[in-house]
Amino acid sequence: MSFIQQNQTGHFGAGYHRKGGLTVTRQEILSKVGSMQQLAYIRPVTHREGLASGLDGYLVKNGELCFEALGDKCLDIGDFSYKGVNFHFLAKPGLIGRTPYDTHGQEAQRSIMGGLFFTSGAENICAPCTVEGKHYPMHGRLRTTPSQHRTADAFWDGDNYLLKLCGEMREAELFGENIVLRRSIETVFGEKSVRICDEFTNEAFRSEPLMLLYHFNLGYPLLDETARVVLPASETCPRDEISRSHQDAWSEMPPPRPNEPEYVFLHSLKTDPEGNTFAALINEKIGLGFKLGFNQRQLPYFMQWKSTASGDYVMGLEPANSSVYGRPYHEKEGTVHRLGAFETERIELTLTVLDGAQEIDTLKQELL
Repeated sequence: MSFIQQNQTGHFGAGYHRKGGLTVTRQEILSKVGSMQQLAYIRPVTHREGLASGLDGYLVKNGELCFEALGDKCLDIGDFSYKGVNFHFLAKPGLIGRTPYDTHGQEAQRSIMGGLFFTSGAENICAPCTVEGKHYPMHGRLRTTPSQHRTADAFWDGDNYLLKLCGEMREAELFGENIVLRRSIETVFGEKSVRICDEFTNEAFRSEPLMLLYHFNLGYPLLDETARVVLPASETCPRDEISRSHQDAWSEMPPPRPNEPEYVFLHSLKTDPEGNTFAALINEKIGLGFKLGFNQRQLPYFMQWKSTASGDYVMGLEPANSSVYGRPYHEKEGTVHRLGAFETERIELTLTVLDGAQEIDTLKQELL
């Protein structure tokens, strides 16, 4: 099995904007535009109505690739589209800011809007639970933690025009944890990839749990009954008996049906020698796909969430450092992932749009 290697240096380093197989330099691009904002930009926005009222974000345009990073919600990515085609799922509440439901047990479902991805952690992932009298909310608190020390920049680095966002989130409590997440989101004009780099530092004077799950949510029209999931899976297990009856069709997406239950599958993924692996959703009918690249040494668990219910039609791709069974499972097994005092862990993810049959076929070859 082969994998396209991710560039682990400061940025993608493609060197040039590419169009039709030809390289285009900085000077050639600037000769045809008055401002680079004609082609690419980062613009701060504040939403002004409904459940999103007051929500700060950043609109990012990279040619035909557009997305919004939510400054008030962990710098997670909400909207995501390519050539005007929507890739993400948005739940019934729609675009939503921080709410009273964020950390109230199962009520947190009223604040989970989806978006391209949200960050689940850091003391718990998945279902709400109580451990030794302490409550841990559904999918943790990071996903609704506002960022601070935000920076947004767009600049030339040689013939690369870089668009870069940075911010810091802190999950902290008096006499409790003090976990800092510094996130950067970077894309290069003319490419179809977005690179996310997360650095988690424990600034407490004791080890602390660091449970993480990156909850990617793909939706219509990228997702329909002609789409399928592509994984280098070596083993697949259902989460529960409901999922077991659909295990053989885990990669398929049937048409929506009213009131269908959700299905969750746990996959073991093959990697290259450095631990790199991927998960993807492709739709050959429209000639588009989405690939998520990550390193299994950083995120050893991978879960697939599949909801075919009418109105809740979504495919979730979820790399994680902990199991879908959450905090109670790891407490019982003595396997809670922990970060030592003043230690730092770094996690990188690369999001890539696949455009056309050739790129989709290349992805399929990575399974061989």
